[in-house]
Amino acid sequence: MQADQDQPALRHVLVSGGAGFIGSAFARNFVRDHPEARVTVLDKLTYAGNTQNLAPVWDEPRFRFVQADICDYDAVAPLVVEADTVVNFAAESHVDRSIMDPDVFVRTNVLGVNTLLRAARDGWKAGGYAGKRFLQVSTDEVYGHVGEGATAEDAPLAPRNPYSASKAGAELMVFSYGTNFGLPVVVTRGENTIGPYQYPEKATPLFITNAIEDKPLPIYGQGRAVRHYVYVDDHAAAIDLVLRRGAPGEAYNIGNDVEVNTVRLAETILDLLGKPRSLMQLVPDRPGHDYRYNLDYRKTLALGWQPQYADFEKTIGATVAWYRDNQDWWRTIKAGEYQEYYKKQYAVLAGA
Repeated sequence: MQADQDQPALRHVLVSGGAGFIGSAFARNFVRDHPEARVTVLDKLTYAGNTQNLAPVWDEPRFRFVQADICDYDAVAPLVVEADTVVNFAAESHVDRSIMDPDVFVRTNVLGVNTLLRAARDGWKAGGYAGKRFLQVSTDEVYGHVGEGATAEDAPLAPRNPYSASKAGAELMVFSYGTNFGLPVVVTRGENTIGPYQYPEKATPLFITNAIEDKPLPIYGQGRAVRHYVYVDDHAAAIDLVLRRGAPGEAYNIGNDVEVNTVRLAETILDLLGKPRSLMQLVPDRPGHDYRYNLDYRKTLALGWQPQYADFEKTIGATVAWYRDNQDWWRTIKAGEYQEYYKKQYAVLAGA
């Protein structure tokens, strides 16, 4: 089939933020699943970016890594021109850190995305946008707290913290480039994602690694917040599918149907590791805590997405096993900058 705006060429994909958690999974899997395509990963390598996450594809001749900031137009523009597709994972992504310092989230998540969009508009327009695609990876958090039911893609955005507000702002910029400049854009919004190589400040790897170290598992409030957990390879596969089959100008939810509260998450992790449930410790709740997200993701299923980790037990089991078996990866991280963040965020556990 001849490539057009509805069918990206996928000869050369630029993956910005590709040394992070979901981005690296997408890059690894894309190299494996598309033997005809080149993949360039662009990453600033802030605290959560790690080239070790890309070790399985590092020596592949079709793979290249470039260290740069997505806010630097002069650095990113030549990379965008070379590619026919941009998949943007680059973002500051932790709610707790966004409450500590909103400025960096606005810079990267809004201004950085605008820089990538400008580079795509400027670099691709001479040859036309046929066969091009810009995919922005977003989050279910842009919908805000969902008291009941499930949110479809046409639900209003109602973010309630600096992180989700910055991601919503990025989405609006993406769609505005589609409307005003004809750029073929698409957005994915994923639920909580877990699996290998997730930076251990997020709840699931934090709980797993603390449990292995016999340290307390800090649970916000009463642990009643519920989430739906998607395995990272399933999330990456959904993004790949939306990239190829999604309609320009549309958003696509990525999720599952199993609600899990924080207490159940912690209990399951402790049981899998044979650790006592007494390690669970309640800490003061997060300001503006969204207690529930829930996505209607039938639109993505209709494209043909078939997650391999459809139940919570399989998803969390695979995740716990990876952190148990790859302790060198996370112990190095937790010995560095992470310690300062942890002490500041969980002052009540500073001596733990």
